[in-house]
Amino acid sequence: MRVQDSYSEFPVRAIVIMGVSGCGKSTIGRHLAELLGSAPFIDADSLHPAQNIEMMKNGQPLSDSNRWPWLKRIRDEIEKASTSLLDGQDLSLRGARRIIGSSGSTGTGGNANQRLYVVCACSALKRSYREFLSRGDPENACADRLTHDTVFVYVDVPKAELARRLQLRKNHFFNSALLDSQLETLEPPDVTREAALIVYGDGSEPEVAHDVYRQVCGYVTKNSL
Repeated sequence: MRVQDSYSEFPVRAIVIMGVSGCGKSTIGRHLAELLGSAPFIDADSLHPAQNIEMMKNGQPLSDSNRWPWLKRIRDEIEKASTSLLDGQDLSLRGARRIIGSSGSTGTGGNANQRLYVVCACSALKRSYREFLSRGDPENACADRLTHDTVFVYVDVPKAELARRLQLRKNHFFNSALLDSQLETLEPPDVTREAALIVYGDGSEPEVAHDVYRQVCGYVTKNSL
């Protein structure tokens, strides 16, 4: 869905590092959280129910019906972390939205300390999943309470490199035979229609995290889901 240009007014931003298994999103997310001043970090892999984990161990692709409850848990955790950050801030943030910067731009304006961050690593393969993660839960919404906006960072890695990494990875439940299924499911974000950035993940995770950090600090949300 295309929306007209607007500027984010939320003091908390959720950064979702997304992509298929093997792209390095969890490690990149942890590095990014540290760069953003020890921001809360959520690894969506840890939120999978036991049934999903067993399916992936056995090389069975997850369906939408398997993923929706998991995505709701992720969204709830992001909301919880965002609310916790706001609880530690000036009470005035609860009563009014703020626009940072005097030039009409918002976000960090190049200074990450002007905004609060939550970082999440989640595959978020489909646009519909990203739409779901970006929206607050109507059942838990509070009109007088600010939460967050969401920016997705897609880590793009060539298939051959993904396959190599998965073959080397140890102690993870994801079966490397599922790579083709994930690539078939993947709907890369359209940066002209979604609040999203694309980075190339063929460098080291710390290098990619620094690249994400530089882009996030200067990112202004003009198109959102």
